[in-house]
Amino acid sequence: MGETFIPLADLRYAAERPRIPEHAAPPSGLLADRLGRPLRDLRISVTDRCNFRCSYCMPKEVFDKAYKFLPHDSLLSFEEITRTARLFVAHGVGKLRLTGGEPLLRKNLEVLVDQLAALRTPAGEALDITLTTNGSVLERKAQALRAAGLKRVTVSLDALDDAVFRRMNDVDFPVADVLRGIDAALRTGMAPVKVNMVVKRGTNDHEIVPLARHVRDAYGPGVILRFIEYMDVGATNGWCMDEVLPSAEVVQRLSQVFPLEPLQPNATGETAERWRYLDGGGEIGVISSVTQAFCRDCNRARLSTEGKLFLCLFASRGHDLRALLRGGCSDEQIAAAIGLIWSEREDRYSELRGAGTAAAGSGERRVEMHYIGG
Repeated sequence: MGETFIPLADLRYAAERPRIPEHAAPPSGLLADRLGRPLRDLRISVTDRCNFRCSYCMPKEVFDKAYKFLPHDSLLSFEEITRTARLFVAHGVGKLRLTGGEPLLRKNLEVLVDQLAALRTPAGEALDITLTTNGSVLERKAQALRAAGLKRVTVSLDALDDAVFRRMNDVDFPVADVLRGIDAALRTGMAPVKVNMVVKRGTNDHEIVPLARHVRDAYGPGVILRFIEYMDVGATNGWCMDEVLPSAEVVQRLSQVFPLEPLQPNATGETAERWRYLDGGGEIGVISSVTQAFCRDCNRARLSTEGKLFLCLFASRGHDLRALLRGGCSDEQIAAAIGLIWSEREDRYSELRGAGTAAAGSGERRVEMHYIGG
C-alpha cells in the first residue's frame, strides 16, 4: 500500500514555477497554443476529497483512511480562484466548470459561485458557469447554488439499478438520493441537467438502455444523458482496454430500442458527439476519449485544488500558479505567465495513444482524476 501512496503524494507537487516573460502584450482574448487551439474553457478543482470510492477514479484500496488529502491551507482560497479565473477570462475563457473530487464537499461553495458569477468577458458578457457533482448532496445545495449564479449542473450516475450503483460507488450510496438531487436542480431552473454515465464493459454496460429509458420517461428533453468511455486517467484505476465499450457500440445498442439521428455540435471543442431521439424524446451524447480522440479541438485548461495548472487530463506535470499568486506577482505578470504556458502547449495524449504511439507521455505517472477533475 505504501508503494502506491508515495508516488501519488509526490505527484501533487510535480509542478514548475511558471516563467514570467519580460515583455508581454496585454491579453487579447486571441491566445492560441502551438496547434492553433484557443483557450476557452477552465475547469477548476475546488477539493481533492470525495465521499464516493468509484473504482475508475478513487479506488478504496488506494484512497483509504490512511490516505492523506491536501491540508486546507494548501488549497486556493475562493479569492485566489476568482482572481485566477478573471485572468483566464481576459485570455478568452468563457466557460468555468467547478469540479473535484466532489466539489460540493467544499464548504460554502455558493460563495465562490457568487464571486465567479460577477465576472464578465471583455465584451461584457456573463460567463457560462457550471458544476460537475456525484449528486450526493445536490438536493440540499441546489437552491443556494442557483441563487448564487450557477447556471448548469452535470451529475454523475453510472447505473439506475440500485445494487449496481452501490457497488460502483463502493460506499453503499443509494441511487434514489442522486435522482432527488437531479429533481432539485431542475426545480431551480438549472436546465438542461446533464447526466454522465461512465461505461465499463462487464460492469454496468447492461444499464445503458434502462438508464436511457428512465431519463426519457422521467425528464424528456430536460435532462441530457451522456455516455463516457472508461478512460486511462491516472495510475490507480486499473484501466484495461478490454473494459472499454466503444461509443459506437453504445449508440448501436440504443438505436435498436430508440432510433437516433446525429446532431451538429453546439460549439467547437465540444467533447460529446450528440444524437437525438427520432420521436422527440430528447438527446444523448457520447464522449469517445479512447476510441475517437478529440485532442485537435481541445480548448480546456485545468486548475488543480492547490493552484497547479494542467494542460491535459492525462498530464504528468503542471505549472504552479499558486507560487505566483502568493509570491506577490501582479495580475499583469500572472496573465503573461498564463499566456506563455498556453502558447507553448502541444499536448495531444489521446491522439497519440490512438495512433499506437507508446511515447504519448513522458513515462511519468499521470495526474489523478480526483485531483484535477474530469
